Amino acid sequence: MAISIRQLHKHFVGEVSGLDVRQPLTAEQAREIEAAMDKYAVLVFHGQDITDEQQMAFALNFGERENPRGGNVTRKEDYRLDSPLNDVSNLGKDGKPLPRDHRAHLFNLGNCLWHSDSSFRAIPAKYSLLSARVVNPKGGNTEFADMRAAYDALDDETKAEIEDLICEHSLMYSRGSLGFTDYSEEEKEMFKPVLQRLVRTHPAHRRKSLYLSSHAGKVVGMSVPEGRLLLRDLTEHATQPEFVYVHKWTLHDLVMWDNRQTMHRVRRYDQSQPRDMRRATIAGTEPTVKQQLQAAE
Repeated sequence: MAISIRQLHKHFVGEVSGLDVRQPLTAEQAREIEAAMDKYAVLVFHGQDITDEQQMAFALNFGERENPRGGNVTRKEDYRLDSPLNDVSNLGKDGKPLPRDHRAHLFNLGNCLWHSDSSFRAIPAKYSLLSARVVNPKGGNTEFADMRAAYDALDDETKAEIEDLICEHSLMYSRGSLGFTDYSEEEKEMFKPVLQRLVRTHPAHRRKSLYLSSHAGKVVGMSVPEGRLLLRDLTEHATQPEFVYVHKWTLHDLVMWDNRQTMHRVRRYDQSQPRDMRRATIAGTEPTVKQQLQAAE
């Protein structure tokens, strides 16, 4: 059966049919999916009842797995999953929802802020692939914003103003905006800010996009309040309904997105009920700021 893609939003997002991601991809199918990612930036696959191993195998068609170190405050001995996937559930090692005052739960609430995965890394992520294993009965939609269309809609004066700006990104900025400031010295070192361009160009089609995230907390060359006000204004612009797709999860959905072209957030949901979501993350290949190359090595 041939792969078919139906566009779901005016600017982006493709719904894929005719593909069982449990089966190995041919080289032609992998190229077709990657080309669709370049075009749509977000792809939705329904009815994909997959294992962790199958999810990771599918993801590896598009690059190398990202090293997860430095992306959370969960200790290794407390990991729930014995697989290379990122656990973005609300569950503890016992399989039950984490207590509301649990440190990992409080930290993970930052996923409700608009962000781009791993913008806090010197070399940020390429793709994320999120699988719905248990869907929460209330809330928990994921929203995606097309940062290419948002950039295109800016006036020429603003485009010129922000073209060469550099931002500092850190998990401490995003979590700090929610009042989470409790870090060990080791975590502070691990979460040190990295530099990212505010405007980036996609390597395949050369289209420009805004590179925004709640992890961005400072604009180089500006005072902190001035820089944050600019970032807030740009984020407000980029997350207007015109540029946003809302994904309402159904069981076994797999959603794949390009972090170089989009921003996303999960909406609040009933934390007393389980929500089991597992993410495969494909590493990026280069920093957005050349000076970061040494820091990434």
